[in-house]
Amino acid sequence: MTDSLSSDAATGTMTDSSLTAPLVAVDRAGSELRRGGVAVIYSPQRTLLVGAAEAADAGLLDRLEGMAQASARLIITARRASVIGVPGDYPQTRQGAGVVALTIPQPVEETLVAVLSDPAAAINSNNPPPILPDGCLAEAVEAGEPDEAAVILTKLARLLPAAIVVPLTLPAGQTAEGWAQERSIPAVAATAITGYHETAARTLRQVGEARVPLEGAENTRIIAFRPADGGIEHLAIVIGTPEAGKPVLARLHSECFTGDLLGSLRCDCGDQLRGAILSISEAGAGVLLYLAQEGRGIGLVNKLRAYQLQDSGFDTLDANGQLGFDDDERIYQPAAEMLRQLGFDSVRLMTNNPLKVEALARHGVTVSERVPHVFQSNVHNLSYLRTKAVKGGHLF
Repeated sequence: MTDSLSSDAATGTMTDSSLTAPLVAVDRAGSELRRGGVAVIYSPQRTLLVGAAEAADAGLLDRLEGMAQASARLIITARRASVIGVPGDYPQTRQGAGVVALTIPQPVEETLVAVLSDPAAAINSNNPPPILPDGCLAEAVEAGEPDEAAVILTKLARLLPAAIVVPLTLPAGQTAEGWAQERSIPAVAATAITGYHETAARTLRQVGEARVPLEGAENTRIIAFRPADGGIEHLAIVIGTPEAGKPVLARLHSECFTGDLLGSLRCDCGDQLRGAILSISEAGAGVLLYLAQEGRGIGLVNKLRAYQLQDSGFDTLDANGQLGFDDDERIYQPAAEMLRQLGFDSVRLMTNNPLKVEALARHGVTVSERVPHVFQSNVHNLSYLRTKAVKGGHLF
């Protein structure tokens, strides 16, 4: 590792207030939704009062409609809309797009919200499969609208990707932020939500570093990267002394609590993590980026929900779809930014997933070679690996 590493890290990241403030606004709004509260999402054209469908009890629904003096709608992803039989073609054109607004009969009932937004509602409470009630109207939401941002915010908050929204008519001369501040409610621009991932990656900076000898890789350092809003850290595990200016042997590994820490046999993540560390050590040097995007980016709780659906007969990708997520919600701009700050713009990438190669290339990192990274299956993960190969395009 060259001496330019620390100087690049100190001067190369962007943490001015114009970038930090939107990140903080998104974080505050998402935290409020996780607590079962409400937030305001606004654009120049529209303002919405928003709550998470996952938290939609009678109290939240009454609060939303009472404060806004209007009727609530349920906003779900196009993937979830397809699952529950909403008619129409709602293609996803980019991450977070493809959002559908459901106008459901009044009064809006929490049990109906649960059945329409959460597949576990039927499994756990003996409710019938989700069926659209009579009089339910569906319409696509244009990209960039606050409705779309509401669903993206639930994803960022690691909740089910569905929101309850109520249109808010502001008094003449009052801003959405001012209205929200008077009521101690967080307010956030729709553009801050839709641009969150890009902004967070641009503001990553190194916040901690230590030598951590590992089994099979004693010459190892761990470097922590944090976005400007104080969000969850990504880690770079630097083994040996990779040579700047040459393609570095690298592995992008998304955290997996069950596989990495507990040794779950349902996936191959633990094998891939430990195998990558050993392979890099045997090669002499390299970097493993440990990315904070559990469960292909849906979060640990939603991954457990997906496991429950898999136990009901769905494969790993279809289970994500039942929940309303894409097959893979992960992003790799943070990985590209971390590599740049470490001094590398070219990698020999240890992966079976061609999408990782494409993603790094999109973010300006050259993949000079794809290095296969395959491990023995077991009786518990054989179906999972087969799905990754057949449906996910993984190369085994």
